[in-house]
Amino acid sequence: MMKRDIILAGVGGQGIISIASIIGYAALEQGMFLKQSEVHGMSQRGGDVMSNLRISHHEIASDLIPFGQADMIISIEPLEALRYLPYLSAQGWVITNIRPFNNIPNYPEIDQVLGEITRLPHHIALDADATAKEAGSTKAANIVILGAAAPFLGMAYHKLEDAIRFIFRTKGDKIIDLNLNALKAGCDFTEKHM
Repeated sequence: MMKRDIILAGVGGQGIISIASIIGYAALEQGMFLKQSEVHGMSQRGGDVMSNLRISHHEIASDLIPFGQADMIISIEPLEALRYLPYLSAQGWVITNIRPFNNIPNYPEIDQVLGEITRLPHHIALDADATAKEAGSTKAANIVILGAAAPFLGMAYHKLEDAIRFIFRTKGDKIIDLNLNALKAGCDFTEKHM
């Protein structure tokens, strides 16, 4: 039986809610239980955003992930990945974009931020913006990050594809295909770099 406790992190407007919706839909389609906390932080563009997402084959008591218990931090912004490291378990994975969103005046040097991430024993760090652009649009950077996390989610990849088709169904085939391409590009990156 599978259980995943996931911290989703980023900056308002980067698509954290879309990632949560896709994982949640895929989990429910596989008969799993799901709990998600409210998104914390400022939801407007530029504010930090964090969400707890818990999926399991067993009922889930709380929607909050205790410190040191997260299986994964999925982050669209590298400094936000570091902010939530106290939640990560010793065996947990950090999947993050390496492109900063300089939303604060004293943003640390990006080399320092990335140095902290690459020191972690289990990390995938990629330029999701550039990968998304190659897939068709930088707006799909969040889906690239989701794709990079896909091998660690413990669910069938095609269920994530089905979730994208469902969630973006009103946006048309072009947007669905763009997001499917972004998902695959992120997954391919992880499979090459694990």
